[in-house]
Amino acid sequence: MKRLGTHLATFGLVMVTLLAVAFVLPSLLGYERYVITGKSMTGTYDKGSIVFEHTVPAGDLQVGDVITYLPPASSGVRTLVTHRIVSIGHDDLGRRVLRTKGDHNPDPDPWRFSLTSSQQPVVAYSVPYAGFAIIALADRHTRMLVVGLPAALIALGGLVQLLKALRTRETPPLRSVVGTTGF
Repeated sequence: MKRLGTHLATFGLVMVTLLAVAFVLPSLLGYERYVITGKSMTGTYDKGSIVFEHTVPAGDLQVGDVITYLPPASSGVRTLVTHRIVSIGHDDLGRRVLRTKGDHNPDPDPWRFSLTSSQQPVVAYSVPYAGFAIIALADRHTRMLVVGLPAALIALGGLVQLLKALRTRETPPLRSVVGTTGF
């Protein structure tokens, strides 16, 4: 039984290490990651997918690229959006103006916009449904459970070992001191 516990602990440690590497490695390779939280890209990137994006010069963007951006303030949308570029035009000042659409949406987004940065993340690849773990961890109670439960189990295991050690510790026998008191 003890051997099984050791194997399970080793397996758990290896899994945690692999997950940590998988979480950090894309950043080290220059990718940004975003979790898809809506359904507008369903069929291409379903809700809960993680998209990994590399940064390209904004001038290199093409129709068909999928980008993550913050829509214009006038749109009323206050969160990042990951949508496909459906048209690129120019305004009266010659600036590039983009129009996007979610692949699952019947119509393009009602806004047009220009990028304010010279660089823009473009989706390179995705991992379906892996983002549900990140979405869950965004909830405070879930985070407390994920962190608190293992910590409590470790503390409980340490307490059990301490109690066992105290119980099995030999107490020295009481010795009576026979002697005289001298003055």
